[in-house]
Amino acid sequence: MNEKKVSVTDLGNPRKPHGDAGAEMLEGMNQRHYAVTGWALDYFNFDSSDTVLDIGCGGGETIRRIADHISGGKVWGVDYSPLSVELSLKRNMENVKSGKVNVVEASVEKLPFDSDTFDKIITVESFYFWPDPQENLKEVYRILKEGGKFLIVADINGDADLDEKDIEGIRKYDLFNPTLEQFRELLENAGFKNVSVHTKEGEKWVCAEGNK
Repeated sequence: MNEKKVSVTDLGNPRKPHGDAGAEMLEGMNQRHYAVTGWALDYFNFDSSDTVLDIGCGGGETIRRIADHISGGKVWGVDYSPLSVELSLKRNMENVKSGKVNVVEASVEKLPFDSDTFDKIITVESFYFWPDPQENLKEVYRILKEGGKFLIVADINGDADLDEKDIEGIRKYDLFNPTLEQFRELLENAGFKNVSVHTKEGEKWVCAEGNK
């Protein structure tokens, strides 16, 4: 990571992006997380009528990609950064206007949805920042439909062979970086069943899957 990018990340605050630096950082995240997101989305078997939620939607690229998979359903995004909400709405404006996409400002601590609302839920590169991961997962479980699937996606995990840049980032931004077994335990303790923790050979990636 070069000095400019470090500065942008620091100024933009990856925990809660804001300002011009936050906007630049979120656009960079849309690009850097494209590959790991595409890999993880293959663990969803989309139905055209699905109702899907992206928690911590950031710059809105994952919402856009999910919307391409459904024709009669709806995609929601949620983020507690007003800037992320603004940019996600802008990136998906055509689908927002048609009613296919909506994005709201809220925290994973209290999601503004009824129980048993979503067929599929995903969070990409945001689990690091959840304030109380175990309790927050129970909130995700609440709004997932019976038979629904939830994916936690990250480009590093606690069992991966991390380099100095990874370790510095974890320390600097106080990231929660579970091991593969911890992902399993967290999901199972929140009530999820048929838990699988996927990795990709040659990468540090993780996709932790829980079903209801």
